[in-house]
Amino acid sequence: MTSTAGAQSPEFDVVVIGGGPGGSSVATLIARRGHSVLLLEKERFPRYQIGESLLPATVHGVCRLLEVTDDLERAAFTVKRGGTFRWGTSPDPWNFLFAVSPQLSGPTSYAYQVDRMVFDEILLRNAARHGVDVREECAVAEVLRGPDGRAEAVRYTDADGESRTARGRFVVDASGNTGRLWNQVTSDRHYSDFFKNIAVFGYFLGGKRLPGPDKGNILCAAFDVGWCWYIPLSEELTSVGAVVHRSQAALIQADREKALLDLTGRCDIVADYLSDATRVTEGVHGQVRVRKDYSYATGSFVRDGMLLVGDAACFIDPVFSTGVHLATYGGLLAARSINSVLAGELDEAAAMTEFEDRYRREYTVFYEFLTAFYDMRQREDSYFWQARRVTSFGKTDLEAFATLVGGVASGDRGLSPEAAGGRLATASSDLTRAVAETGAMQTESGERMTKLFKAPVVANVMAEMNQIQSRGVLGDGSAESPVLPGGLVPSADGLGWVAPTMQPVEG
Repeated sequence: MTSTAGAQSPEFDVVVIGGGPGGSSVATLIARRGHSVLLLEKERFPRYQIGESLLPATVHGVCRLLEVTDDLERAAFTVKRGGTFRWGTSPDPWNFLFAVSPQLSGPTSYAYQVDRMVFDEILLRNAARHGVDVREECAVAEVLRGPDGRAEAVRYTDADGESRTARGRFVVDASGNTGRLWNQVTSDRHYSDFFKNIAVFGYFLGGKRLPGPDKGNILCAAFDVGWCWYIPLSEELTSVGAVVHRSQAALIQADREKALLDLTGRCDIVADYLSDATRVTEGVHGQVRVRKDYSYATGSFVRDGMLLVGDAACFIDPVFSTGVHLATYGGLLAARSINSVLAGELDEAAAMTEFEDRYRREYTVFYEFLTAFYDMRQREDSYFWQARRVTSFGKTDLEAFATLVGGVASGDRGLSPEAAGGRLATASSDLTRAVAETGAMQTESGERMTKLFKAPVVANVMAEMNQIQSRGVLGDGSAESPVLPGGLVPSADGLGWVAPTMQPVEG
């Protein structure tokens, strides 16, 4: 779109579209470096959002950089030590706990289960406290590009219904999965056939809790035609959803409540936990909702002054609670790159390459991990689980994965579909063996998971999260290395990029 923004338009260093976790994070982290930021949010907060289960990298890493740790503690969210899974060849539940690193296995080996209405508002109000110009009920209609094709402004409708234009040196689209502005960056959004699922979900009062210290864990339980999540948001309120193949969409849409109750009733452990519960039927939690198109990534995350963050860029199946992590991580990466360019510290091409490569690598390692995780579920002879065996991958799926990994994330442009298939099969085998050998089928002894976290596919998915968490907890990034050959490392304050040789040496 050719720019029509006049000289009288407001000037900002950065315009951020969307006030969810990704948008609030990137806006705050840029404002912390003293740059001017406008954040445009189409709704009035608090507003409902799904994605209630967090990971420690967000809570103790990104949120510490955002300076909201005290706010989160005051909110008294449910403490989550990890995930409890009834998954794989054993009928018994087992744990995936966060105590994976000796230096982080103490007081920060937890995350939260959050009411997103509360959590997201904490992040948005925090952005305003840090100097971000936050404007709610402002819907962005289009991104305006200059004669050179660079994004330079947005046109939006304000809370009074007036059409306005705002200019910025950079534009960040963090408008979520339903927005369409991402096509200003790329025309390609690849939806994974492997994770072509649909979720139906609602809220219940009075559901049971897992025993002992695991009572705040998310429970994910596979059953014959899919899997269920069970998230304890408070002592009384539980978020419950069923994930099935998208071929079930028509039946779900015909009667959402019946579909939710029928599907959760087929999952014995969740049915037992809901045996004395009642579904919430009023207020914001009273609806039975549906989400589809679970896993996708756009062909590019950045183009000529415009960056994609959060669900606007990518999303992956939620069995490992990655939604908010990928959004806030993308916001952190975008902020580092933009800060470095605005300060004149880095060439824009180098900074944006670091943003793209790191972000896509994180998506890729989760994709590989979750593919292997799904392949573990081999007891049920149903279409859903048969179609999610690595050995049944079609050539199209493998080519898509090879493109994703080889094209950007790994630098190995010669990776073939056959090599990708072998890699995924190996990851699946390693994960299945590690779970079986670790002795973690007894939930009370979930800490005994040494072998599980030594599995390469698990180590890869935890590596960057542990780095972010370590920086937040210890305030020290001096030991960080480039994620990819020839890449950059975070600056001393964690808000920019520097070349590895530029990192200060202590001692």
